[in-house]
Amino acid sequence: MKLPVYLYGHPVLRAISEPLTADYPGLKELVADMYAAMYESEGVGLAAPQIGRNIRLVVIDADPVAESFPECAGRKLTLINPEIEILDGDKVTRSEGCLSLPGLSENVPRVEHIRLRWLDEDFKEHDEEISGFLARIVQHECDHLEGKLYIDHISNIRRQLIRGKLNNIVTGRTRVDYPAKYAPGAKRR
Repeated sequence: MKLPVYLYGHPVLRAISEPLTADYPGLKELVADMYAAMYESEGVGLAAPQIGRNIRLVVIDADPVAESFPECAGRKLTLINPEIEILDGDKVTRSEGCLSLPGLSENVPRVEHIRLRWLDEDFKEHDEEISGFLARIVQHECDHLEGKLYIDHISNIRRQLIRGKLNNIVTGRTRVDYPAKYAPGAKRR
Protein backbone atom coordinates (compact mmCIF):
# COMPACT_ATOMS: atom_id res chain seq x y z
CA MET A 1 0.00 0.00 0.00
CA LYS A 2 1.41 3.37 -0.99
CA LEU A 3 1.26 5.76 1.94
CA PRO A 4 1.17 9.48 1.17
CA VAL A 5 3.42 11.82 3.13
CA TYR A 6 1.38 14.49 4.89
CA LEU A 7 2.68 17.96 4.09
CA TYR A 8 3.14 21.09 6.18
CA GLY A 9 -0.13 22.68 7.18
CA HIS A 10 -1.92 19.42 7.83
CA PRO A 11 -3.09 19.37 11.48
CA VAL A 12 -1.90 15.78 12.06
CA LEU A 13 1.69 17.09 12.03
CA ARG A 14 1.03 19.31 15.06
CA ALA A 15 -0.67 16.74 17.31
CA ILE A 16 1.12 14.86 20.09
CA SER A 17 1.25 11.14 19.32
CA GLU A 18 -0.10 8.38 21.53
CA PRO A 19 1.97 5.44 22.83
CA LEU A 20 1.80 2.31 20.72
CA THR A 21 0.79 -1.07 22.16
CA ALA A 22 1.68 -4.57 20.95
CA ASP A 23 -1.93 -5.21 19.95
CA TYR A 24 -1.98 -2.37 17.39
CA PRO A 25 -3.72 -3.86 14.34
CA GLY A 26 -1.52 -4.48 11.30
CA LEU A 27 1.65 -3.14 12.92
CA LYS A 28 4.11 -5.24 10.88
CA GLU A 29 2.40 -4.21 7.62
CA LEU A 30 2.36 -0.57 8.70
CA VAL A 31 6.09 -0.65 9.46
CA ALA A 32 6.79 -2.23 6.04
CA ASP A 33 4.58 0.37 4.33
CA MET A 34 6.35 3.20 6.18
CA TYR A 35 9.76 1.97 5.02
CA ALA A 36 8.41 1.74 1.46
CA ALA A 37 7.05 5.31 1.65
CA MET A 38 10.36 6.56 3.08
CA TYR A 39 12.39 4.90 0.34
CA GLU A 40 10.03 6.10 -2.41
CA SER A 41 10.35 9.67 -1.21
CA GLU A 42 14.14 9.29 -0.76
CA GLY A 43 14.13 10.08 2.94
CA VAL A 44 16.26 8.63 5.75
CA GLY A 45 13.50 8.76 8.36
CA LEU A 46 9.73 8.85 8.61
CA ALA A 47 7.49 9.31 11.65
CA ALA A 48 3.93 8.02 11.85
CA PRO A 49 2.38 11.53 11.97
CA GLN A 50 3.89 12.08 8.52
CA ILE A 51 1.64 9.33 7.17
CA GLY A 52 -1.39 10.58 9.07
CA ARG A 53 -1.20 8.49 12.23
CA ASN A 54 -0.58 10.02 15.63
CA ILE A 55 1.16 7.02 17.15
CA ARG A 56 4.69 6.86 18.55
CA LEU A 57 6.33 5.03 15.65
CA VAL A 58 9.40 6.00 13.61
CA VAL A 59 11.36 4.24 10.88
CA ILE A 60 14.94 5.20 10.03
CA ASP A 61 17.43 3.95 7.47
CA ALA A 62 20.46 6.23 7.75
CA ASP A 63 22.72 4.12 5.52
CA PRO A 64 22.26 6.37 2.42
CA VAL A 65 24.17 9.18 4.19
CA ALA A 66 26.94 6.92 5.57
CA GLU A 67 29.54 8.18 3.10
CA SER A 68 29.36 11.62 4.72
CA PHE A 69 28.46 10.39 8.22
CA PRO A 70 30.10 7.02 9.02
CA GLU A 71 28.07 6.58 12.23
CA CYS A 72 25.04 6.08 9.97
CA ALA A 73 26.45 3.02 8.15
CA GLY A 74 24.09 0.08 8.36
CA ARG A 75 21.77 1.86 10.81
CA LYS A 76 18.20 0.78 10.14
CA LEU A 77 15.90 1.29 13.13
CA THR A 78 12.22 0.83 13.88
CA LEU A 79 11.46 2.92 16.95
CA ILE A 80 8.31 2.30 18.96
CA ASN A 81 7.62 4.63 21.89
CA PRO A 82 11.14 6.14 21.71
CA GLU A 83 12.51 8.20 24.60
CA ILE A 84 15.48 10.54 24.26
CA GLU A 85 17.81 11.66 27.02
CA ILE A 86 20.22 14.48 26.21
CA LEU A 87 23.77 13.47 27.17
CA ASP A 88 25.59 16.55 25.90
CA GLY A 89 24.05 20.02 26.00
CA ASP A 90 26.39 21.52 23.39
CA LYS A 91 24.56 22.08 20.12
CA VAL A 92 25.89 21.80 16.60
CA THR A 93 24.11 23.50 13.71
CA ARG A 94 23.60 21.53 10.49
CA SER A 95 21.24 21.71 7.56
CA GLU A 96 18.04 19.65 7.80
CA GLY A 97 15.21 18.96 5.42
CA CYS A 98 11.93 17.11 5.87
CA LEU A 99 9.63 15.12 3.62
CA SER A 100 6.70 17.11 5.05
CA LEU A 101 8.41 20.39 4.10
CA PRO A 102 9.41 19.71 0.47
CA GLY A 103 11.90 22.02 -1.18
CA LEU A 104 13.12 23.52 2.08
CA SER A 105 16.17 23.07 4.25
CA GLU A 106 17.36 25.13 7.17
CA ASN A 107 20.26 25.16 9.61
CA VAL A 108 19.04 23.64 12.86
CA PRO A 109 20.92 23.49 16.19
CA ARG A 110 20.76 20.09 17.93
CA VAL A 111 22.81 18.18 20.48
CA GLU A 112 25.15 15.55 19.06
CA HIS A 113 25.02 12.94 21.82
CA ILE A 114 21.87 11.27 23.16
CA ARG A 115 20.68 8.14 24.91
CA LEU A 116 17.83 6.48 23.06
CA ARG A 117 15.46 3.97 24.62
CA TRP A 118 12.89 2.27 22.40
CA LEU A 119 11.01 -0.87 21.52
CA ASP A 120 11.53 -2.55 18.16
CA GLU A 121 8.75 -4.03 16.01
CA ASP A 122 8.83 -7.18 18.17
CA PHE A 123 8.48 -5.01 21.30
CA LYS A 124 11.98 -5.90 22.44
CA GLU A 125 13.58 -3.16 24.57
CA HIS A 126 16.71 -1.31 23.42
CA ASP A 127 18.90 1.28 25.12
CA GLU A 128 21.80 2.87 23.24
CA GLU A 129 23.97 5.98 23.22
CA ILE A 130 23.90 7.60 19.78
CA SER A 131 26.09 10.39 18.45
CA GLY A 132 26.65 12.57 15.43
CA PHE A 133 24.31 12.81 12.48
CA LEU A 134 22.41 9.69 13.52
CA ALA A 135 21.49 11.46 16.77
CA ARG A 136 20.23 14.38 14.66
CA ILE A 137 18.03 12.09 12.54
CA VAL A 138 16.58 10.47 15.67
CA GLN A 139 15.83 13.85 17.28
CA HIS A 140 14.26 15.17 14.07
CA GLU A 141 11.95 12.16 13.72
CA CYS A 142 11.07 12.03 17.42
CA ASP A 143 10.13 15.74 17.27
CA HIS A 144 7.31 14.71 14.91
CA LEU A 145 5.87 12.57 17.70
CA GLU A 146 5.58 15.73 19.83
CA GLY A 147 3.92 17.76 17.08
CA LYS A 148 7.14 19.65 16.31
CA LEU A 149 8.87 20.36 13.01
CA TYR A 150 12.48 21.37 12.43
CA ILE A 151 11.35 24.89 11.57
CA ASP A 152 10.31 25.25 15.22
CA HIS A 153 14.05 25.25 16.05
CA ILE A 154 15.01 28.11 13.72
CA SER A 155 14.88 31.82 14.47
CA ASN A 156 11.76 33.91 13.97
CA ILE A 157 13.62 35.90 11.33
CA ARG A 158 14.38 32.74 9.31
CA ARG A 159 10.74 31.65 9.60
CA GLN A 160 9.65 35.02 8.27
CA LEU A 161 12.08 34.70 5.36
CA ILE A 162 10.64 31.32 4.34
CA ARG A 163 7.00 32.25 5.03
CA GLY A 164 6.18 32.42 1.30
CA LYS A 165 7.57 28.92 0.70
CA LEU A 166 5.65 27.57 3.71
CA ASN A 167 2.48 29.19 2.39
CA ASN A 168 3.06 27.53 -1.00
CA ILE A 169 3.14 24.13 0.72
CA VAL A 170 -0.01 24.87 2.74
CA THR A 171 -1.96 26.07 -0.30
CA GLY A 172 -0.85 23.19 -2.54
CA ARG A 173 1.40 25.18 -4.89
CA THR A 174 4.44 23.07 -4.02
CA ARG A 175 4.78 19.92 -6.10
CA VAL A 176 6.40 16.73 -4.86
CA ASP A 177 7.67 13.60 -6.64
CA TYR A 178 6.11 11.20 -4.13
CA PRO A 179 2.56 10.51 -2.97
CA ALA A 180 1.53 13.38 -0.71
CA LYS A 181 -1.45 14.56 1.30
CA TYR A 182 -1.86 18.32 1.33
CA ALA A 183 -3.43 20.39 4.09
CA PRO A 184 -7.23 20.46 4.18
CA GLY A 185 -8.48 23.06 1.73
CA ALA A 186 -5.28 23.13 -0.33
CA LYS A 187 -5.85 23.43 -4.05
CA ARG A 188 -3.11 21.56 -5.90
CA ARG A 189 -1.94 23.44 -8.96
